[in-house]
Amino acid sequence: MNLLNAEQLTKVFTERKLLDHADFSIEEGEKIGVIGVNGTGKSTLLKLIAGLEEPDSGKITKGRNLTVRYLPQEPVFDKNATVMDAIIKDNRNALNEWSIEADAASAINRLGLPGAAEKIAQLSGGQRKRVALANAVLAPVDLLVLDEPTNHLDAEMAQWLEDYLTDFRGALVMVTHDRYFLDSISTRIIEIDHGRIYSYPGDYATYLLLKEQRQNQEIASERKRASLLRTELAWLSRGARARSTKQKAHIDRIRALQQQSGPIEEAHLELSSMGSRMGRTTIELDSVSKAYGEKRLIEDFTYTFLKHDRVGIVGPNGCGKSTLLNMICRGLEPDAGQITIGQTIRIGYFAQENSALCGSQTAIECVKGIGEYIHTGSGTISASQLLERFLFDKTMQWTRVEKLSGGEKRRLYLLRVLMSEPNVLVLDEPTNDLDIQTLEILEEYLDSFDGIVLTVSHDRYFLDRTVQRIFAFEGNGQLRQYEGNYSDYLHARPKPDAVSEASVHKSSLFSSGKQGKAGEASSDHRYEEDKTASPDSRSTRGGSKKLRFSFKEQKEYETIDSDIAGLEEKIASLESDMARYASDYGKLSQIVRDKDEAESLLEAKMERWVYLNELKEKIDAQDKHS
Repeated sequence: MNLLNAEQLTKVFTERKLLDHADFSIEEGEKIGVIGVNGTGKSTLLKLIAGLEEPDSGKITKGRNLTVRYLPQEPVFDKNATVMDAIIKDNRNALNEWSIEADAASAINRLGLPGAAEKIAQLSGGQRKRVALANAVLAPVDLLVLDEPTNHLDAEMAQWLEDYLTDFRGALVMVTHDRYFLDSISTRIIEIDHGRIYSYPGDYATYLLLKEQRQNQEIASERKRASLLRTELAWLSRGARARSTKQKAHIDRIRALQQQSGPIEEAHLELSSMGSRMGRTTIELDSVSKAYGEKRLIEDFTYTFLKHDRVGIVGPNGCGKSTLLNMICRGLEPDAGQITIGQTIRIGYFAQENSALCGSQTAIECVKGIGEYIHTGSGTISASQLLERFLFDKTMQWTRVEKLSGGEKRRLYLLRVLMSEPNVLVLDEPTNDLDIQTLEILEEYLDSFDGIVLTVSHDRYFLDRTVQRIFAFEGNGQLRQYEGNYSDYLHARPKPDAVSEASVHKSSLFSSGKQGKAGEASSDHRYEEDKTASPDSRSTRGGSKKLRFSFKEQKEYETIDSDIAGLEEKIASLESDMARYASDYGKLSQIVRDKDEAESLLEAKMERWVYLNELKEKIDAQDKHS
């Protein structure tokens, strides 16, 4: 059933046309991810859907009695409100009069929020975002509209939200930069590009394939138009007389071909290397401790950064991640211990707030405050040229900072940080408000950055892509080091209690909630958990038995490599089929389901491969010493 239909929407902000006669619709139960470069109008589209803004032209038709809840990118609360006040605001009605406060109390408990009487003004950014989430989902709703819902959420809460939205039975429209989140939840992707809205069925991975096909088709159509136009112009230049009706129609077709616009070339952010030489001494933390009152954040932590370290810092909201960065950047002093910064170290600190930006300045004035000319790996360029590389055209360069979108401000702030030519980049939640295209370019830039990168982030994809070591806050001031990226850390960290983990990740928000897809039994393709799931647990009782493969395990060990190779080939073939049948949505839907099934089986096979090989290594070591 159609919940909302938008026709010929046009919306102009300052001098930018965000939407240009755009059409789209929302069907019952759809989960739609909205993507696009910062400043293209993603947040504006959400506000139009939520009824908070009106289009300049066009119309939006909503279903009768449609209930919509909207989560803004930066929630605004009454400064005197309590947590309870903020959660139940606009949610009380005749049907829930007697239960709403109990439901709100349940939400407070499940989301790990402070007490109901706590003032909103005393909460951290992550806690305020959780309050806003609770407010958005407290009452039953037909359509959820979420603008960057994972911003400021720690990994545990982001995972809870992912599970909740997977189970959510209403329709969902969201803007998010979190690619794992987007890929896991979305059933359709819409992209805003130069005022147009393009729709792609499926998840984020499918969108990438279909977008490439669309762009290739547009390029092919443009080549065909240009070739036809050359032929027609050659005909006209041979002196054909425009006297007959047929000849006049021919000339009209030529004019129509000339007036057609080709595909708009996608703008690409360019990041050039801007850094300085690093000496022998880097950054050394020696027995560093920090506490606020009775709360110990960091206890006796020692680490010396290597010249090309890529370190990610993870932990729940309020554990001390930003505090650690502030101490390294000399904004705070440790209570005990010492932090030594080498003489050649130049730190570029990309903080959560755009505090270095002045709203009354223009973008060009903001950049010229750092320097008129900038030295890069490819030479010296002007501040204006550098702004153009960061997708600020001549018009936008003279736009006041206060008029820029949230993502454009972050991009401008990132430019200022890089202009200082740091050899140490300290990034505090760098993915907040940056569009996916900018994140991909930033990730490539960090690959070649000749220095240290230290990142606090809850974006799992970004951490997997950019870091090689994890510092994890594990409570009571303990900061533990893990080798590898975020996925490696998840595999290696101590496993939480199964009951408590399930209660956080798999339960609904309220005690009366029903279990959905996230709570169903695992796929038939996944192996049942073996009581001997770890090779260590296969150790002998009293030393009387040796480790060995069972007959089934031996057969499985001999064939699992070829099984994995076969599944990888099948997935590659299905990806080719997705591109081939992109316009046949029925066929494409089946291919996507087959690909999901094959990927689930491959994941299970890979987990089994790790188990069997660990067991084989222990058997070989045992036999060698026997």
